[in-house]
Amino acid sequence: MLTTLNTAYSDTRAADLAWALGREPLPALAALDLELQGVKLQLRLLGASHQVLLEEERGLCSETVACIPGSSTPLPLGVAKRVDDWEYEFAARVEELPPGAFAGRAQELLALVSDHPQGLAGVFPGSPHAFTAMLARCHEGQFQWRTWHAYPQDGQLVATRTRVGARVAAHAEAVRA
Repeated sequence: MLTTLNTAYSDTRAADLAWALGREPLPALAALDLELQGVKLQLRLLGASHQVLLEEERGLCSETVACIPGSSTPLPLGVAKRVDDWEYEFAARVEELPPGAFAGRAQELLALVSDHPQGLAGVFPGSPHAFTAMLARCHEGQFQWRTWHAYPQDGQLVATRTRVGARVAAHAEAVRA
């Protein structure tokens, strides 16, 4: 799903992005509700980037990548941790692209996500290449999503990849022993 976001572009630099796990739902400009293998997953576009809410009987996993006023957690290159009964892995990278390559990559990503049944993309006013895009899937019992945050004025594209899966029972028992 592709939408135009009716808001000012509030996260205007890749360096302004922060990461947070476990935040309450923030006001969304657009959202896509999915049910993947009986688990609720909501992709949310914020004026300041994205939030993903994963809800299942084991609990809620909330990931936010956005400009978060007062946040002391900058966007990490990688995170691996346990959240309740979930194993959570996150990775981020920033690509620097020249203007022509940036425009081509932006068009490619928007085309990939906008027609995908598990994709959500929002274009910010002022530039067709200023966007946030998200794509989710469930593979072998693990929930995965990728996001892209485009900053055409700097030629930067922030790509994130997240994987959330239930802890393996044998591993959990070994840890308790």
